Amino acid sequence: MIYFVGAGPGDVDLITVKGRRLLETADVVIYAGSLVWDAHLRFCKPECERYDSAGMTLEAVLDIMAQAEAAGRMTVRLHTGDPTIYGAIGEQMAALDQRGILYDIVPGVSSFTASCAAVKREFTVPNVSQTIIVTRLEGRTPVPPLESLESLAAHRCSLAIFLSVQDIENVVVKLKSGYGRDDVPVAVIYKATWPEQQIVRGTLADIAEHVRAAGIKNFAQILVGDFLNAHGERSLLYHPDFSHGFRQN
Repeated sequence: MIYFVGAGPGDVDLITVKGRRLLETADVVIYAGSLVWDAHLRFCKPECERYDSAGMTLEAVLDIMAQAEAAGRMTVRLHTGDPTIYGAIGEQMAALDQRGILYDIVPGVSSFTASCAAVKREFTVPNVSQTIIVTRLEGRTPVPPLESLESLAAHRCSLAIFLSVQDIENVVVKLKSGYGRDDVPVAVIYKATWPEQQIVRGTLADIAEHVRAAGIKNFAQILVGDFLNAHGERSLLYHPDFSHGFRQN
């Protein structure tokens, strides 16, 4: 069996209990060394074979998986954050399907939720935003035209933008166009939950300047929206005048 395991955003204790147990018992671990904190590897058994996929091709990764499977060994494919978000696991699963190799996915804490926790805010604030959009700026990997930052920002909900801080000026231009204003709060979180975590705050009017001054060029999450400055009104869920299936007035 191949297990695609989400390592979480950085902090080794933010992997799931199931993910940690699989890591402890794996015979082979293939991890994205450029993104996954190698402190996770100290939980592997000494005889576990470890492969850093940062410099590998898809074919090389699949060959290791197939060889381990043929030998009856269990493999963990350790991905950063949650493997279902920008994890490039679709192509791996398709190839494993073709080879008749079984696999499973163990979800993880994504950097976009870890980043929101780092700034101590809630994406979904009553009467402010009840929608979260997870997206990225187009680059070498294209984005469908209907998912441009301008069109998504026009919804004026909470945005979590991956893989885009290296072009923060372009991000800002597109967001200003979509929001129709430049006073929208922005937080840029570099390496959320890592020891070197850094948080830069501002608005669309000045965030690009702050990011450049901080020297942040990669490994950062961009959070955008009025939720960053709002605690909102009291929710109905715990209001004494609100009844539901588990509590009656």
